[in-house]
Amino acid sequence: MKLKKGVEAEYQKRHDEIWPELSEVLREAGVSDYSIYLDEDTLTLFAFQKLADDNRSDDLPQNPIVRKWWDYMADIMDVNPDNSPVTKPLKEVFHLD
Repeated sequence: MKLKKGVEAEYQKRHDEIWPELSEVLREAGVSDYSIYLDEDTLTLFAFQKLADDNRSDDLPQNPIVRKWWDYMADIMDVNPDNSPVTKPLKEVFHLD
């Protein structure tokens, strides 16, 4: 994902004040240990989350709370026409169990 220039503090503020109902939706979908990292030079965001074996994370894009969050974040991030964040899959090059 990617931020627009000059909105780093606002992005941080919005996540510091994440909606309790959004946190609940994520947990109920089987998402835990969710972290987002920012490369300040490129404004690239990298998100990492653990998913329960029985997770329903594929259903999250249809959830009204998630969609409302996307709309809320659309002014400070690169987004698709439906306001979902533009994402790019990354190739895993190392993993240690």
